[in-house]
Amino acid sequence: MVYFDDGKQKRKRRGYRRSLSSGFLYLIIGLVLGAFLFAVALPKLIEKDWLPYNFYLVSEDQLLMNNDSVSNQEENNLILDSITPISVDIATQVTMIVEDVMPAVVGVENIQTQGFDFWEQAVYDGGTGSGVIYRKDKDHAYVVTNHHVIDGADQIEVILADGSREMAELKGTDLFTDLAVLEIDGTNIDVTIELGDSELTKVGEPVIAIGNPLGLDLSGSVTQGIISGTQRSIPQDFSGDGIADWQADVIQTDAAINPGNSGGALINMSGQLIGINSMKIAESAVEGIGFAIPINEAIPVIQELESTGQMTRAFLGVEAYSLVDVPQVEWRRSLELPTEVEGGIYIQSVEPFSPADYAGLEPYDVIIELDGEPVQTIVDLRKHLYQRKNPGEEMEVSFYREGKEQEVTVELSTQE
Repeated sequence: MVYFDDGKQKRKRRGYRRSLSSGFLYLIIGLVLGAFLFAVALPKLIEKDWLPYNFYLVSEDQLLMNNDSVSNQEENNLILDSITPISVDIATQVTMIVEDVMPAVVGVENIQTQGFDFWEQAVYDGGTGSGVIYRKDKDHAYVVTNHHVIDGADQIEVILADGSREMAELKGTDLFTDLAVLEIDGTNIDVTIELGDSELTKVGEPVIAIGNPLGLDLSGSVTQGIISGTQRSIPQDFSGDGIADWQADVIQTDAAINPGNSGGALINMSGQLIGINSMKIAESAVEGIGFAIPINEAIPVIQELESTGQMTRAFLGVEAYSLVDVPQVEWRRSLELPTEVEGGIYIQSVEPFSPADYAGLEPYDVIIELDGEPVQTIVDLRKHLYQRKNPGEEMEVSFYREGKEQEVTVELSTQE
């Protein structure tokens, strides 16, 4: 007879079930831990290079790409190894021109005695400008600058490109062309500027301006631009009465020209001097407009100032004013001009023993033509006398007197 212990069998089955449940739980924990190690821990170990060997999970395509990258990198290294380093010369035409011309551009200091200080020492002032060395002989060098730069000077100093100073002698100056010539010791002068032909300048042509804008602290400043216009006529009022006394024929450029640039050089791309920087319109609404005296206009004046100390100009001997300054009602009533007269100059007074006096011109005569050319303003009269006539030459003057047109020949003399 066999006996079965049901309690023991039940206990075995319960133990098996507990063992099975525990194994399944450990499997789940292992899977989670493995996933964590693969997804989080392994990349960190690779990033920190803590693994004993390089461990990468890549596809076949990625392996091919890596092999190509290594091959390309090796080729690049071979190319770089074959390249020989070179030094690049950044010199341009402008830098070469400036290097050649710069020693011929100087500073000009106007020294004026302004008074005395507490210790009875003279106090000097007067301002600064620029100049250009245009000629040198055995012992002396000659500098052209602007009249307004040296006007009123008690002494004049020229500051060379190397910073050395030379006392200058004023050879001559001219108000109307705004030019002056200085003479300095030529011992330390090695470079003079080459003169160009301002008649050949064209609108749009590149130019370089060299000078000392705003004083000697910015000496040797270089600006570049183009020719904005040729044969510009700019009115100038010397007396300060608001009426133009002269019209300067100038070159217009957009190269920056500021106070202190006056007297400096305007250079073409051949390194030649084509103008003497002179004026700048100083208005808040205007930018990029500068002016220079054409070198062709300046050369005769420079030569005469150097040789005689002053400009010799033809002299008529009248005090005259533009007809436009007279109310038109007086054109008919007082001056008795016919309606076809649209402009001219009227004579206010005639200087005794002058060419005008000898020719019979009288006050209130109205001049309408000189040598057959119309005259509209006093500037026209001066330009005809100063630029087209010489002392001793004759000039045909057409004028109205008491409503009748007349003509007279005047033999011009020298302006004192």
